Amino acid sequence: MVASHDLIVALGDTRYRIERPFGTWPKNAGFVTDVTVDARDHVFVMLRHDSQTQPDDPRVIELAPDGSYLNGWGGADIADSHMMTVDPQGNIIVVDRDMHEVIWFSPNGDRLGQLGTRGQPRTPFNHPTDVSVSAWGDIYVSDGYGAPHVHRFSADGAHLQTWGSHGAEDGQFVWPHAIWTFADGRVAVVDRTWNRVQVFDGEGKHLQTWGDFYQPVGIWGDAEGRAYVTDMVPSLTLIGPDGARLGRCRPMLNGAHGLFGTSTGDIYLAEGNPSRISVLRRIAE
Repeated sequence: MVASHDLIVALGDTRYRIERPFGTWPKNAGFVTDVTVDARDHVFVMLRHDSQTQPDDPRVIELAPDGSYLNGWGGADIADSHMMTVDPQGNIIVVDRDMHEVIWFSPNGDRLGQLGTRGQPRTPFNHPTDVSVSAWGDIYVSDGYGAPHVHRFSADGAHLQTWGSHGAEDGQFVWPHAIWTFADGRVAVVDRTWNRVQVFDGEGKHLQTWGDFYQPVGIWGDAEGRAYVTDMVPSLTLIGPDGARLGRCRPMLNGAHGLFGTSTGDIYLAEGNPSRISVLRRIAE
């Protein structure tokens, strides 16, 4: 008989109960790489495949709030799932890294549009990593595996700006791996190579750097302007709007490539090894 252990972690003054694995879906050749949650608390799980050797299984799985399977889609449209997010309209935005494309889908998987030119590097993306739709309407893409850039687009997809160059100084990157925008105008970029998160204003002016991570991977921000950052310690760190460290815990086994929170304070983690979704269930005070 396997013993049952109640795992409790703390971030600042908040405690969470760990629930894993969350959700079930039909057998799939892919492994978990990211997660996002829409306004209905439907959970969208991204699965990564090798498009050259594995079947075109669904790349995105939709789960009900209780984890039951609802839908799967994207096998015909997404080659290299990296990260995703949800926009204010409830559409799912997918970063197809090796196809150099950021794609908009309806919640049901209908392709709606894109940034970049599919299969064509440097138009403008070169293996992009993540995307964030800001409260002020601009769209920010971290780019990524072949480029040290952040790209800014208008709400209608017009390219407005690119910043970043190769290096270790403020505003420079080697591996910009994830991105999040806060309602107060800040843009936070996970700078994985240099074990830091750089914070900018909406036009790319460097404001602050958060250090002392080990290969930070994913970032999500709550309505209070706080950031939740995963790294390969592995740990989950809570950062206040002023950059102060408010807490750290170890809620995953080997690391979480992506994460996303809910309006009720729960946090979903996308674990690749083993492939699963873990949930931090907020414990009421």
